[in-house]
Amino acid sequence: FIFMEFKDFSLIELDEVVRSGRATYQEIYDYFRARSEKYNDTLWAYITLPESKNEISGLPVAVKDLFCEVGVRTTAASKMLENFVPPYESTVTERMKKSGFIAFGKTNLDEFAMGGSGENSAFGATKNPWDTTRIPGGSSSGSAAAVAAGLVPAALGTDTGGSIRQPASMCGVVGFKPGYGRNSRAGVIAMASSLDCPGYFTKTVRDSGWLYEATAGHDSKDATSLMEPVKLNPDIWQKTRLDGVKVGVPQEYFADGTDAGVRENIEKTIEKMRDLGAEIVDISLPHTKEGISVYYIICPAEVATNMARYDGLRFGEKVENGNDIVANRSALLGKEVQRRSLVGSFVLSAGSYEEYYQKASLVRELIRDDFRKAFEKVDVIVTPTAPTVAWKIGEKGDDPMAAYLEDVFTVPASLAGLPGLVIPVGYAASSDVEKREMPVGIQILGPVLGEEKVLEVGHILEQSLKDSLTKKPEIF
Repeated sequence: FIFMEFKDFSLIELDEVVRSGRATYQEIYDYFRARSEKYNDTLWAYITLPESKNEISGLPVAVKDLFCEVGVRTTAASKMLENFVPPYESTVTERMKKSGFIAFGKTNLDEFAMGGSGENSAFGATKNPWDTTRIPGGSSSGSAAAVAAGLVPAALGTDTGGSIRQPASMCGVVGFKPGYGRNSRAGVIAMASSLDCPGYFTKTVRDSGWLYEATAGHDSKDATSLMEPVKLNPDIWQKTRLDGVKVGVPQEYFADGTDAGVRENIEKTIEKMRDLGAEIVDISLPHTKEGISVYYIICPAEVATNMARYDGLRFGEKVENGNDIVANRSALLGKEVQRRSLVGSFVLSAGSYEEYYQKASLVRELIRDDFRKAFEKVDVIVTPTAPTVAWKIGEKGDDPMAAYLEDVFTVPASLAGLPGLVIPVGYAASSDVEKREMPVGIQILGPVLGEEKVLEVGHILEQSLKDSLTKKPEIF
């Protein structure tokens, strides 16, 4: 066993290793725990490292520090919840554990999931394993970095406007956001309640499918939870061709502003899909350009509502003279959380509600309708995931708008509640002077309840590309 390196194994491969008697669950757990301890000071992927445990009987899955687990400190990467130990369990972690997986440490994130870089954590920024001077993407920064660096075979994340898909692309791993309402939000610390979607980071598409079947499905504790069954047809994992699949390519996602290297990788992958038998269909999603504006009105409005409870009196820590709510919130909530809460309070205020929030909600319906019409013609839609590869830590720190614009390709599907999968497709040079080769992922979107088709297409594409994706993060 000592000579077995598990860092590049998928969950399904590790399961096979145990079944064939080549290693035990305990040995696998101990291997990843030792790796996590060795590299966490370099990457800062975990806020709480995995515990030493005996009699392990399942495979490890890291947990974004936003999912409540009974008796396990859950901070949302905020000083406000630095010592919060939940008395209840999130539905997703409960189901994951019942399916035989082991929760494995709590991963770092942008505070309360607000951010797209991993730099907004109150406990320090997560680094990208491909280049530790760069961001890993966010908000599920620690989960993406931990899987990319082989510190754990899989991790839970959440995606509100791209927080699984964007870091998956930037760290060169698989990221899967099921559609809104497929995974329960019960017990997940809320950011924007009409947008939050729990999901997964994995080495392979099939691993994401396994976790999806383990955790998704109706939950009476979440009023927005969908009733439809989530069982996947096992035949999808046997397919090797895309014959008969109509793939939509929206012209609005290939406008100016995307790095040439990113665009080249995506276009090459679309040609690969054509070679595999897919019919490539040009489509239009006309309200794409409004997506960012709509998102950054609706999301902060819901943030303001959800964050109101953290006042140091009912919830959260308090400063010395702890009865001053403003002092508690000013001292214990980070800049981005304060910024979004203030914007949200403004757009919900009496004079602004109709002008901003109501209009944004109407445009959100138009975005939803664009996708609905497109999916009458195509089975899946493919797009870039982010306009750039991972940038330098600190590069966009003083310009929130530059960071928000990185969400331009992920936000529309979030507003429409659609399933989205990101798989690695290649590498592109960064736009700074270093011209560093960094991972690029393609985004595959499906219609409402279209998770199975998204996974099927992603798996076929992944199998056809795997021989060309041989690079690994150097120091790991």
